[in-house]
Amino acid sequence: MKRPLRRSFAVLIFVVLVGAASFSTALRRAVAPAPAWEPPPPRLNATLLRLAAADPSEASLRRDVDELLEGRLPASAARARAWRHDRLLHPLHLHRHHGLSLPRRGRRPDDDHDTLLHPLPRHEQLHIDPALRRDLSSWHRLRRYDPSVLGSLASLLSIPGRIPSCAVVGNSGILLRASHGDFIDSHAAVFRLNNARVSGYAAHVGSKTNFSFINSNILHLCARRPGCFCHPYGHGVPILLYICQAAHFLDVAACNATSSTRHGSPISVTDARLDVLCARIVKYYSLRRFVAETGRAPEEWDRAHDAAMFHYSSGMQAIMVAVGVCDRVSVFGFGKSSDAKHHYHSNQKAELDLHDYEAEYAFYHDLSEHPQVVPFLNDSGFAVPPVVFYR
Repeated sequence: MKRPLRRSFAVLIFVVLVGAASFSTALRRAVAPAPAWEPPPPRLNATLLRLAAADPSEASLRRDVDELLEGRLPASAARARAWRHDRLLHPLHLHRHHGLSLPRRGRRPDDDHDTLLHPLPRHEQLHIDPALRRDLSSWHRLRRYDPSVLGSLASLLSIPGRIPSCAVVGNSGILLRASHGDFIDSHAAVFRLNNARVSGYAAHVGSKTNFSFINSNILHLCARRPGCFCHPYGHGVPILLYICQAAHFLDVAACNATSSTRHGSPISVTDARLDVLCARIVKYYSLRRFVAETGRAPEEWDRAHDAAMFHYSSGMQAIMVAVGVCDRVSVFGFGKSSDAKHHYHSNQKAELDLHDYEAEYAFYHDLSEHPQVVPFLNDSGFAVPPVVFYR
C-alpha cells in the first residue's frame, strides 16, 4: 500500500508545482506593463511601385549612347561640349571635316589657348578612345534593377573594407546655425557635395574631405572653364559622380585627361545599378507626395515633372553610398528653413526643378526611422546601418 500512496503523493506535488508556476506567469503578465503599440508598416502601393519602375528616358538614352559610339554628338545634347587636345594625350580624338575652323571665343588672352572652351559642331566626327568606349558601353549595360549593388559598393569603389563612421555634409544654409565642424571631422570619412566651399566655414562644416560627390551637370559646367576645378579638395580626393546625360561622358574624359598630371584620383562614374535603385526610390516618394497633395491620379505625375530629366540629388547619391560602405552614418546640412539660405556658401534662393527635395526628405525620414519600409531598398536584403540626421 505504501508504494501506490507514494506515487499519488508525487503526482499531487507535481500538479501543485505546475499550478504555482502557471499562476506566477499569469501574475507577471498581469502586473507587467503592456508593450508599446507600434503601427504596422505602411503598405506599398502597387500602382506607385509600377510607375516608379518605369524609366521614360531609356529610349532616348539608348539613342544617345549609340550616337556617341558611332562618333556623333547626340542631337539631344544641345549644350554638350567636347574638347580638342593633343591627340597623343587625350582619350577623345576629333576628326574635322571640310577644313572647318573652330571659333575662338576667349575673353582673356589665355582663353584662346584653352582647349576646354570650344564647342564641337554636330557634323564633326568623334573618334572615341577604346577605353572610353568600353566605359560608356559598360555603364549602359549595367543600367538595370539590382538592389544587391549596395552590398558590393566597397569593392566597386576600391575601399579595402567598411568604414567605421561617415559624415555626409550637405549644402543647406541650416549648417550655419550650429558649430558641427569638429564633430564632422571626428568621423573616419567625410563626404562632400558639388564642390561646396570649405574655407571660411570650417567651424560649421568641418575641414576634412575624403570623398566628393557631384552630378554630371555640375561637372559639365566645370569642365568648360580655364583651370578646371574638377578636383577642388586637393590631390588624392576621389570624386564620384552619376551621369545625367550620356554625352557627359565626354566631360569625364576631358577632366581626367587635363588633370591627370596634377591629381592622383580620376573622376569615377558610380555604378549604374545604384543610379537605377536611387531613381526608383525617389520617384516612388515623389509619386506618393504628388497623389497626396493634389488628389490627382499618379499617372498624371509625368505632366507635373519633366519625367525624362527628373533625377535624384547628389546628396541622395552620397547618402546611399554611405549606407553601403559605412557602419555608422551621420548626416548634416540636409533640410531647409525659411530663414536659411538654400546653400550655406552661396546666395542661391530657389531649388532646382529637376529634383523633388520634399520626396527625398520623406525617404530620409524612413531611412533613419524604419528602413525596412523603404520601397526597392527592402528588396536588397542589405542591413541598413544606423543613420542619424543632425540639424
